[in-house]
Amino acid sequence: MVVVVGAGAAGLVAAIFARSSGREVLLLERTSDGGRKILISGGGRCNILPSSLRPERFVSDSPSHLVRGLLRSWSLDGQRAFFEHDVGIPLALEKETGKLFPASNRARDVRDGLMAMAVAKGVTVQTQTSVTDVRRADTPTADTRWRVATSRGDVDATSVVLAAGGLSVPLTGSDGTGLTIAQRLGLEMHPTYPALTPLTGATPLLAALSGISLDVRIRAKWQGHTTESHGGFLFTHRGYSGPSVLDVSHVAVRHPEAVLRVQWTERDADTWTRELTAAQGLVVNVVARYLPERLAEVLCLEAGLPPDRRGPELRRQERTALVDALTSYVLPWRGDEGYKKAEVTGGGVALTDVKPGTLETFRHPGLFICGEMLDAFGPIGGYNFAWAWVTGRVAGLAAGRS
Repeated sequence: MVVVVGAGAAGLVAAIFARSSGREVLLLERTSDGGRKILISGGGRCNILPSSLRPERFVSDSPSHLVRGLLRSWSLDGQRAFFEHDVGIPLALEKETGKLFPASNRARDVRDGLMAMAVAKGVTVQTQTSVTDVRRADTPTADTRWRVATSRGDVDATSVVLAAGGLSVPLTGSDGTGLTIAQRLGLEMHPTYPALTPLTGATPLLAALSGISLDVRIRAKWQGHTTESHGGFLFTHRGYSGPSVLDVSHVAVRHPEAVLRVQWTERDADTWTRELTAAQGLVVNVVARYLPERLAEVLCLEAGLPPDRRGPELRRQERTALVDALTSYVLPWRGDEGYKKAEVTGGGVALTDVKPGTLETFRHPGLFICGEMLDAFGPIGGYNFAWAWVTGRVAGLAAGRS
């Protein structure tokens, strides 16, 4: 029997593909229903996949070629066909973002569809069952190599797939149990940290902008490295959120010395300099043509401009300071919202400790790891579901054959 621990995105797919081998499959889930991260994703719509998959955008402390190899093991076309033809969930492309959602815009259809498919294929689903330990059987046989300790008693298994998730959004049932078990079994672990999480620490001036959103570019620099993101930016009462912030938040979480600079529009420094040099009216009104008015006022104030400064009166030093604020604003941040609001968990089981073609651990034959427990995550936009689907499939197929 194959035991899959965790009925989240990766676990559901792993169970489905493990069952395709004809083996008996038991799917264990701590909560009463499973797939709760699927239900809350995309504002309740579930961004199933991106329209294009870029492995170079994934973050991992493991070798990048291992990430690429896994992502290429199941094409986006193949994944889309699985959901549309096998699960029966038509997908629709949101052109402005390049994201694929269920045509119904209901995340519940995704979770329920995967669960229904698993059951229809003969997977036994056991909810409200906490797994407390996974260990080698005392007297291994061909049919019993592992013993899974649960809140409802021990279960013997030939193969075990750990798909228990990480530490992000603990209210959905993620408590790090899988990571603890992996560490107890001696697997190589990269330090975990909250990723894709909002940042905190706005100044009083910026906190007053709470609710304002716009598209920006953010560059994060630390220890000679630079990473950049582009997309939505949201001022909150505690700091900053939105895809552009979430995508660079791992840098801030891991490197407190990191400097985050924001370019508030697509206009570069030369373009702003020309426009401000030729401006005739109030400078703040010129800036407000391209930015929300309240943000324009704050940026002019922080650049040292009086509210009534007009274009012809703009001093060179003031113009330089304003252009810098518009194109390379140093974002004041103090911390982050942690796992409570993190989309994913960074770090985890090192990819060098699992076989790249099967995700079976080198140290423990018959033990497979997939999903968020593995040391890799992608940006906002369906990338992390793609990672869950891909790794769940690899682990499930291999566990079924094991």
